[in-house]
Amino acid sequence: MDTGYSLEKLVQAYFDCRQHKRTSASALLFEQALEHNLMQLHEELQDGSYRPGPSICFAISRPRPREVWAAQFRDRIVHHLLYNQIADRFHRRFIADSCAGIPGRGTLYAASRLEAKVRSQTQNWSVPGHYLKIDLANFFVSIDKRVVWTLLIQQIPERWWRGLAKIILFNDPRTDFVQRGSQETLAAVPVHKRLANAAPYCGLPIGNLSSQFFANVLLNELDQHAKHSIRARHYTRYVDDMVLLHESPQWLNGALASINAFLPSLRLRLNPRKTVLQPIARGIDYVGQTIYPWRRTTRPRTLQQALTRLEHMPTEEVYASGNSYLGLVRQSSASHNEQALICRALLKRGHAIEGLHLSKAFRKHL
Repeated sequence: MDTGYSLEKLVQAYFDCRQHKRTSASALLFEQALEHNLMQLHEELQDGSYRPGPSICFAISRPRPREVWAAQFRDRIVHHLLYNQIADRFHRRFIADSCAGIPGRGTLYAASRLEAKVRSQTQNWSVPGHYLKIDLANFFVSIDKRVVWTLLIQQIPERWWRGLAKIILFNDPRTDFVQRGSQETLAAVPVHKRLANAAPYCGLPIGNLSSQFFANVLLNELDQHAKHSIRARHYTRYVDDMVLLHESPQWLNGALASINAFLPSLRLRLNPRKTVLQPIARGIDYVGQTIYPWRRTTRPRTLQQALTRLEHMPTEEVYASGNSYLGLVRQSSASHNEQALICRALLKRGHAIEGLHLSKAFRKHL
């Protein structure tokens, strides 16, 4: 039976996976016997015996305490294998304002799209407008896998690929995992945001390519509702953060009511504490930037945190982190003063700066 699967596709998935994970312990261990491990994985996929291995659970503290579940390198290869096969057919159905987890649609794309929409809504800053910003409550922990599955099978007619998607989607990392990292950091994660406390059949592990993809498949239903049922002209979404623009706050309140009524069909709900309806002129806090009708700036809190970290972090981390922060603030359209502040902090830590554009830090050689 022709399944559409081949060793060539598995090898390509391996190369895609290793681009950003090659230095991880799991990847290094896999590559010690690369040919043997790839062929073993190939045979398991062919004969149907493949099952995901144990995950690593740890917590991160920035930007806020969050639980992360990291799959083994061999399982990440399988995630890429499935993604490479089926992603395009779903991406063609996504709206242009669905951001995150899609090639070429990162934070800069999302901020630029919203800035263009703000200019359109305010007619180049000549008329007032309002924005509605909404956020889903405990999104990744609340995702019902059964709802996602009904959406996946509509676009995956191939029996073999459908079976692989089911294995990946319904794998529960809570049944087989290794705890790593600081217990203190893990304890700081709110109980309701931990996958370990999610309801049966609910929750996707943060940290896997497949989780980001499945989340977009689910929220595409909300995107379609916003564009075709509510008929929102100015709407954009980055993961579970959504922004709608309109001249009338009453219209936005109606849109909010419609979204609230629609979300139970996806087994999701809004976070009322993060629902904001305000004039656009006050600025929209979105993807780490504050977006006004006339400019985009880095979120003040993010900039202050960067400056504080550069001042106190270990010397060996300053160079890489400083260049990362310079790349972050350059995404805003009014970034010169922010770049100058980052560069000043780097100069104090003993690094040289590219002087014309303030775009890069260099190590000082004594």
